[in-house]
Amino acid sequence: MFITTGSRGLYKAPLCKGLLLILNGLTVMLTLLPQYQDMFVYSLHAVTHQNQVWRLLCCRLICLDVKDSFCSSLLIYNFRIFERRFGTRKFASFLLATWFLSALADFLLAQAFQYLFEYEVEELPAGLLAPVFSLFVPFYQSVPRMPVTQVLGHIQITNKTLVYIVGLQLLTSSPFMWLLALSGLISGGLYHSNVLWLQKILFVPAWVSCVGKYTLEPLLSSSQPTDETPLGMGATLDIQRQQRMDLLDQQMLMAQYETRRNARHQPQAGLLQWTRLFPSLRHRGRNRPPVQPQPQVALLVEMGFSRIDALEALRASNNDINMATNFLLQH
Repeated sequence: MFITTGSRGLYKAPLCKGLLLILNGLTVMLTLLPQYQDMFVYSLHAVTHQNQVWRLLCCRLICLDVKDSFCSSLLIYNFRIFERRFGTRKFASFLLATWFLSALADFLLAQAFQYLFEYEVEELPAGLLAPVFSLFVPFYQSVPRMPVTQVLGHIQITNKTLVYIVGLQLLTSSPFMWLLALSGLISGGLYHSNVLWLQKILFVPAWVSCVGKYTLEPLLSSSQPTDETPLGMGATLDIQRQQRMDLLDQQMLMAQYETRRNARHQPQAGLLQWTRLFPSLRHRGRNRPPVQPQPQVALLVEMGFSRIDALEALRASNNDINMATNFLLQH
């Protein structure tokens, strides 16, 4: 388990939930109705030579390949941390801006490829792929790396490894997927760096955000997770097993904050350093006075996290509010 998502799911991420439900639902419908798939083929030749500009809207949203839809859904689910961190409006503005910028970059890269190699790129993979690749830019720059284990004593596995593996799988799924990936990374880098004040030019208007807040958000919002885990109150065996796995994940990653420095100087023989995966939690917090960071706890609770999770994250990060926030956003 290279990255954990915890039990919060899509809480405080209504846009990601809507994208997962609507886009995947439309992909399944087109799979069952193949006679309509021609309308959603991302054909650059049809856009430029036949003036079918409407294809830019249809073909750059819905995936025709189920494998592409599955991989992009996994990435959207993992990137939901940005919607929690920046808010739904800023997250939607990022996706909207990179969607427009990547559409322009697709044509420019296709023309550059034709000029260099004398080969015309007529079709590209359909779907919301370039904006998904663009999210790797803030993911690489703003999400901290947390080592989980080591393979063969040298290859380090972090909490971000699985996301990069899924992105690599999506990158190799079709011949010209690299063009969309490059287009997405370029557009994501331009918007994230605010080149030419793009963040002030391309954004979701406030009135659109208000309309979505009162109409769509109640339908797509997820319930707030509870602090209690009623293992002995009639819960089924599957629920108990999932709750124990979530609890183990939280304990494992919180303990890594305190064991990282010691583990670096105490290498363990073998393929996997299991002591770094499952460090002892029995003596954690002993020999030090109890700390009650009330202002930090209140701030994290206002952000939507539970009080118990906030206290544990602050204890594990020595009351560093930024490190505790990054830790909670990834679980």
